[in-house]
Amino acid sequence: MSKQTHYRACHLCEAICGLVIETDGAEVISIKGDKNDPLSRGHICPKAVALQDIHQDPDRLRQPMKKVKHADGSFTHEPISWDEALDTAASALADSAERYGVDSIGVYMGNPTIHNYGMMTHQGALFKLLRTKNRFSATSVDQLPHHLTSMWLFGHKLMFPIPDIDRSDYFLMLGGNPVASNGSIWTVPDIKQRIKDLKARGGKLVVLDPRRTETAEMASEHHFIKPGTDALFILALLNVILRDGLADLGHLAEFTDGVEIVAEAVQAFTPELAAQHTGIGTTTIEQIAHDFAKAEKAICYGRMGVSVQRYGALNQWAIQIINIVTGNIDRVGGSMFTLPAVDQVRNTGPGGFGRHRSRKRNLPEFDRELPSAALAEEITTPGEGQIKVLFTGAGNPVLSTPNGRQLDEALEQLDFMLSLDPYLNETTRHADIILPPTSPLEHDHYDLGFHVNALRNTTRFNQAVFDKPEGTLHDWEIFVGLGERVAARLGLEAPKRIPPHMIIDAGIKGGPYGENTEHKLNLQALIDNPSGIDLGELKPLLPERLQTKDKRINCATPEPLSDLPRLLAEFSEQDDTAPFRLIGRRHVRDCNSWMHNYHRLVKGKNRCTLMMHPSDAGAQGLSEGEEVAITSRVGTVTAPLEITDQVMPGVVSLPHGYGHDRTGIKMDIAIANKGVSCNDITDHEYLDDLSGNAAVNGVPVSVSAA
Repeated sequence: MSKQTHYRACHLCEAICGLVIETDGAEVISIKGDKNDPLSRGHICPKAVALQDIHQDPDRLRQPMKKVKHADGSFTHEPISWDEALDTAASALADSAERYGVDSIGVYMGNPTIHNYGMMTHQGALFKLLRTKNRFSATSVDQLPHHLTSMWLFGHKLMFPIPDIDRSDYFLMLGGNPVASNGSIWTVPDIKQRIKDLKARGGKLVVLDPRRTETAEMASEHHFIKPGTDALFILALLNVILRDGLADLGHLAEFTDGVEIVAEAVQAFTPELAAQHTGIGTTTIEQIAHDFAKAEKAICYGRMGVSVQRYGALNQWAIQIINIVTGNIDRVGGSMFTLPAVDQVRNTGPGGFGRHRSRKRNLPEFDRELPSAALAEEITTPGEGQIKVLFTGAGNPVLSTPNGRQLDEALEQLDFMLSLDPYLNETTRHADIILPPTSPLEHDHYDLGFHVNALRNTTRFNQAVFDKPEGTLHDWEIFVGLGERVAARLGLEAPKRIPPHMIIDAGIKGGPYGENTEHKLNLQALIDNPSGIDLGELKPLLPERLQTKDKRINCATPEPLSDLPRLLAEFSEQDDTAPFRLIGRRHVRDCNSWMHNYHRLVKGKNRCTLMMHPSDAGAQGLSEGEEVAITSRVGTVTAPLEITDQVMPGVVSLPHGYGHDRTGIKMDIAIANKGVSCNDITDHEYLDDLSGNAAVNGVPVSVSAA
């Protein structure tokens, strides 16, 4: 046994904090922040130390599992060899493609996919052979409005404007809680210190949220806003800025069109209309609009609370229009664009929208994926294109997509289900074959996704901490193994076995800091600098960085402009008949449904409670700690009541990712902290009509004693 020191970026959230990991043989003995990481500067959150729990978790699957039916009708999952597992799975995929066509195969990819570069680089080894239209992912229950807005305005699905908080003096944040999430569509480690620094230099953070979140607690101002009304507030800000002559596009004016069309379109969205529905006064709305427009360097940023609601795409579009008309896009201290070492904007397609639609509800695809809220019905609805075989990768849609109970039942109707996943969870318990990859510490890694979202251009390559155990496969090897077998069966060309680190090496060499630049970066340079390489602050990149065909920004985007009448029609009447509006919440020791099986992350008091304002609890005759029933159109769950003024009256809050009470799962700590799944009461028909994104925020519910 020998002690060793390893350098690694944490892959458990978007912050990608640098770590120093000390090992003794096969054991992790310490995990600390890497002070030499130019992005995270030594900061870590509680999730980082859980990496050793994931690696050592006795519930983590270490060999393929096959679902076996017993004489009494029960099922168990039993270990089998890799050859049998891959052969069985590939045969099921090929059989379905030959018998029913490729659209009989469904694919769902979960959130952890982007945290594993082998899954990103090699899923095409299988899916390019099948090219099914029935593809789904966590994107449409999370971030689809961001992608659409980036594609519409800047020409590419990954052209995200990144808040330059370190150089800003006014930050307007809607529905985001980066103190808990460490940033979302925004890689921003050590956000607490960055907020403190903003305020210390005289800057201002203004937060709008139906809950007084951990971030709102740090804000200069916090305003409660009724869930689902954000579009009225954002459009009122835009209206005031344009109405009062506060627009100043700066250098954007040279390549921006359509502002006049937008100004005319938003005239109906007055501060008075917004005040009537949002709970924020007219004077406050106008003051925020003037303060924002007059600030030298300002940021308007919205995240989950404004994305996963009935006007998510409209919200995100209007937020960026505000940034554009005030000249705060591509401006230091405003929202800027990254230039990562492996340039995914250059290396991937720009995205597309509405090129095909779901069979039952005619919901639009984005980037060849259908909205995940349609997955269950595409399994259960007969006819051409019905999903017969389902592949899930690193996803738990039974807990993470709307109306999870409906999907839970639908999975039982499949001819075959295959899951690439290290756990027997609420979704994979339905799988006929489970293919578990190596642990995160047993493979190398490069953050393809999150350098695109980072508030500073940096790059680092993470070598494996432990050797790959004998008899195991990496994610990329599983995809290639399946692809080889499916290709042989269907008479197609087999995928190439190129390890992901070689793809990254080529991406770096051909990238903006590669062999033909002064930096002359390649993979070896990153290996020689294990804490990462600093490539500098974000810099203005427009119009050259724009991916639109004419290198211009067209603000008069037809799709969101055509959605404005829907918004006006919904709020033409003042009364809201829903007793309560349900919102989610995030904890710094959580990340969706995949971090509840580690003691150090779930210890302490129960976090799966329903928050309710004291005045609402009093009116309902409910008491602290009492079990209450929360009922929506699609179902009911029960949870203990937490009475708090952190939520505004008329709003209740339940965290996301719990509900570990299904039979047949193998996650002992999660089962002991099972909670309830908020997605058992979110509604698969309650969507953003424009984008198809799930509206899991602002769901109408009633609450009563259980």
